[in-house]
Formats: sequence, structure tokens, C-alpha cells
Amino acid sequence: MSATIIDGVAMSRALLEGLREEVAQMREQHGKAPGLVTILVGEDPASVSYVARKARTAHELGFHEVQENRPADISEAELLALIERCNADPDIHGILVQLPLPKHIDETRVLNAIDPGKDVDGFHPVNLGNLLIGGEAVTFRPCTPAGIQEMLVRSGVPLDGAEAVIVGRSNIVGKPLSVMLGQKGPGGNATVTLTHTRTRDLAAHCRRADVLIVAAGVPGLVKADWIKPGATVIDVGVNRVGFNEKTGKAILAGDVDFAAAREVAGRITPVPGGVGPMTIAMLMQNTVRSARRHLATENGKE
Repeated sequence: MSATIIDGVAMSRALLEGLREEVAQMREQHGKAPGLVTILVGEDPASVSYVARKARTAHELGFHEVQENRPADISEAELLALIERCNADPDIHGILVQLPLPKHIDETRVLNAIDPGKDVDGFHPVNLGNLLIGGEAVTFRPCTPAGIQEMLVRSGVPLDGAEAVIVGRSNIVGKPLSVMLGQKGPGGNATVTLTHTRTRDLAAHCRRADVLIVAAGVPGLVKADWIKPGATVIDVGVNRVGFNEKTGKAILAGDVDFAAAREVAGRITPVPGGVGPMTIAMLMQNTVRSARRHLATENGKE
């Protein structure tokens, strides 16, 4: 029997509908909407597409949405000055700098320049440190790991004591997700193994997994015989493997051999239509959360 498809599109729609109502209430009560600025440097096609989707979603939710597009030859000092202006703008509650940046710009320095209270991507060292502490210390969960955790919870995947194997050790997905799944509480309590493409006998680790999350950036890396029968498989990979001349769109593939894997897994995410929509939804959720915090401070409630 084929695996149940975890529909990230449907889940994100449900989550966004709740946020839309919250934004409407915020406008009515405070006369202000969540403010999100998206900063795009250069014209990388993938980055342009990602930013457009994020900006469109923010606009549809009723956000105060600002797009700051800059040429690829912008200096690091100019970019840092732009971030500083956004940090100081009371109408901006979330700042998103689309990665990757041109090679002449230090990404770490740029991300660290964002006010941690407006770091809705959750990449600032302060927010990552709070994530490690867990509990009430957490301000913003990184968007892709948060989307994955939300998908697991909403799908009813048993996580207490489960063997969760993550393939990929990036700062954006693998590392923070390993912390989140191992913490106490809903969406946690798993026993987590963090692996990568240099792990010895990677297939053996994957076969132990009750929950397998693959974020290695290698098309078709995980084969069907790497998957424990009935396991939940979350495919984070979005790899461009060709171009469809009829539709004018890129052909995408995940890090898992989807067609074969769905005949073994119990649940599985598609690519596209799985993790991607939930990542954007969690960005919007973080921005609404940030707006609530800032408005509470302005009103003297904190």
C-alpha cells in the first residue's frame, strides 16, 4: 500500500487562514499590521522566486509588506546600513535577508546585524541560543525546522521515544531540528541521530528511523531500501534537475527517491508541495508573533 501523502499545501493554508484572522484583529484593535521587510540582493532566479512567494503571502494576509531589492554589487556597508534602518523602524517587525548573498558580502556579519527581536528567520545567534535552552526562552524557531515539526504534529506522527534520523547538518535545517525534536514537549521527546553525507554506512542509520528527515541537497540520495517499512519520511530537498520547456518551469526533485519510497514508507512528503509551503507559513507565524511582542511593549504590557 502506498504511503499517506503529508500535504504541506493544505496544512499551510489552514495555518495561514488562522493568521489572516489574527492580522485582521490586530488591525482593528491597534490600527497596525505586522510589518515584514524582504531584502533581496541580486537577481538569482531561485531567490527571486522565493522572495516573490513570501512577499505575496504576506500581502495576502494583510501585512505591511516592504520589498527592498538591491543590485548584486551593493557594498556590505550599504547592506548593513539598510538593515540598521529596518531595525530602527517601528513599523517593521520582521526582517528577512534572502540567502545566498554575493561572495563579497559576509553572510554571518549580515545575519548577526539583524535585531534578534526582528529575526523572523530565527538565524541570529541569540535566537539559536534560546532555541537550545528551549521552553519559554524560545523567541523564534527557524522556519523550515518549525514547519517540519508542525507537519509531524499535525499528521499525528508518534514522536515520544521514536528514533528520528536527520540527514544533513546545516545551520538552517539539520542542527536546529535535531535540538527541537529532542526537547521535551509536543513535537519533541524523540531520540535523535544527526547524520550527513560523510556518515559511515548512512543507509544503516536511515533504516533504523521511525522518522527520517532528509536535507542533504543531493537528488535521490535516499533509496527505498534505506527506509524502514511504515516510517515517516520528510523530504526537505528541492533540487533543480531539469527544465520543462512546455511550462517554462524548473523540474524539481527531492533528496528521496519518491516513487519507490512511497511504496515502503507509512507517510511521506512530496517535492514540491511538502515542506516548502510550511516554511513560508512559519515565517508568517514568526512575523505575527514578533508584531504581538512589539505591540505589547508599546502598550506597556511587558
